[in-house]
This record gives sequence, C-alpha cells and structure tokens, in this order.
Amino acid sequence: MSLHTEWIRYGSEQVYSGYLAKPERAADGQPAVVVLQEIWGVDDHIQDVTRRFAQAGYVAFAPDLYAEHGARRPGLDVSSIEAVKRFLNEVSPAVWHDASAREEALSKLPEPDQTTIRTTFGTLFGGLNLDAYGEQLISTTDFLRNHYSTTSGQPIVSVGFCMGGALSAILAATDEKLAGAAIFYGRAPSEEQIANIACPVRGFYGALDEGITSQVPGFAQKMKEKGKSFSYKVYENAHHAFFNDTRASYNPQAVRAAFAEVLSFFDEVTR
Repeated sequence: MSLHTEWIRYGSEQVYSGYLAKPERAADGQPAVVVLQEIWGVDDHIQDVTRRFAQAGYVAFAPDLYAEHGARRPGLDVSSIEAVKRFLNEVSPAVWHDASAREEALSKLPEPDQTTIRTTFGTLFGGLNLDAYGEQLISTTDFLRNHYSTTSGQPIVSVGFCMGGALSAILAATDEKLAGAAIFYGRAPSEEQIANIACPVRGFYGALDEGITSQVPGFAQKMKEKGKSFSYKVYENAHHAFFNDTRASYNPQAVRAAFAEVLSFFDEVTR
C-alpha cells in the first residue's frame, strides 16, 4: 500500500510535533489511531508501528512526547537515546537496574559516551511523571478531531506500548470523546483515573512480564466495579515489549494474535 507520511507541528504556537501516516488515497472522513511511544520516543520502531496502522486503513499519528517547538529536549535527542539502547543491549538485563553494576560497565566506555549515556539514562529512567504528558495528549486528539481535515469529526482511538500503554489509559480517562483505548503492557491507571474512563479498553500482556501482568486482575476488577468495559489477553511465553521486533523480547506469535485483536477492536468502536 502506498502511504503518505510526514512530521507535523501542532498545538498552541506549534509547540508539539508528531509523526503521521495515512493511506495515500485516503479521502476526508477517516478514523484516527493515536500511537503512544515506548520510553525510547518516536523511534524507528514506533514509526513502523504507526505505518502498520495506516496500512490497515487508519490515519495514524504518533505524538513525539520528548519534543518542544520541533526539537528534542536536552538529553532526549535521538542519538543519545540510541546510545543508551546500544549500551543496554551490550550488558545483561541484571545490570540495567543495578546502579553499581551499571556504573562499572559505563566506566569501561570512552568519553563522551560515558557522560552521554549516564545523563540520558537518568533522564529516561529517573522517575516517570506520566501526568506531565496530559496536556499534549489532549492537544493531540483535539488536533485530529478538530484541525486535521482527513480525520475532522471522526472517531479517535489510542494504542500505547509500555510507557505509552499507561498513557493510553490516561488518555481514556481525560478525553471523554475517545472511542477506545488499547494498552500493551502498560501499568494500570489509578482508581481516580479508572472512574473517569468513558470508552471501552482492551489490554495485551505477556505472561512472563510479571511486574506488569500481576496488576491486571486487580485493574480488571476495579473496572468492573466502576461499570467500565475492559477485557484483556495474556500471551504465554511472552515477555514485556513482546510487540517490539527490534528487541530480544519480540514474540511473533503473540504479535500476530494481538495485532488481529486490536484491529478488530478498533474496527468495532470506530464504525
């Protein structure tokens, strides 16, 4: 399929940026999918996922949560984040969360790599404040719903991965017009946020991602108590980030099943 892709500035004074993909022949009047990034930002993988939803017939838009006025914030530029990825891929997972072991591994690297990776790692993992992205999330759906001709007035859904999965739930709690939200291995929203969710929500989790997946039954129970629509799938032998085909955690069997499920869900709620 031939796609049109572009980076778009939007929001008040064009402060925000996002990657858009849509079928080349898409006429006005198409539903939109907001694709919410992993912690790595709108990298090549998230851009590829955005194109996958466009190939399925949607206008897909991935807001770059790390950019302001067209530029990445300090320490969150693409090259620095890629340096952190390379470093983490070269050490064992046990090193990732062990500060002393991580420092020992970093000390073996030349400068300026040491400083770049240390600074960006701290920026990325030094305590996520997901609420800080709320204004951009609402500005994103407002842009698609009211200011972009191809999707103006049409249903909007969201899908997010890891950090973006949690943000997909937050968007469902803050945008009362959202048609549906999909969560891929994102942490559960708060009880206050659950109370404000107005759209159907679907979740996709890995059985081996115990830290996240263990929260899901409680999340489901709270959604049920509040009268919300929520169902989820847990994929056997799947780790966290099973959808990311650039990582060792990639699980193609789980991806096939989950992608089919999420497309069916989006088709149902955007008709």
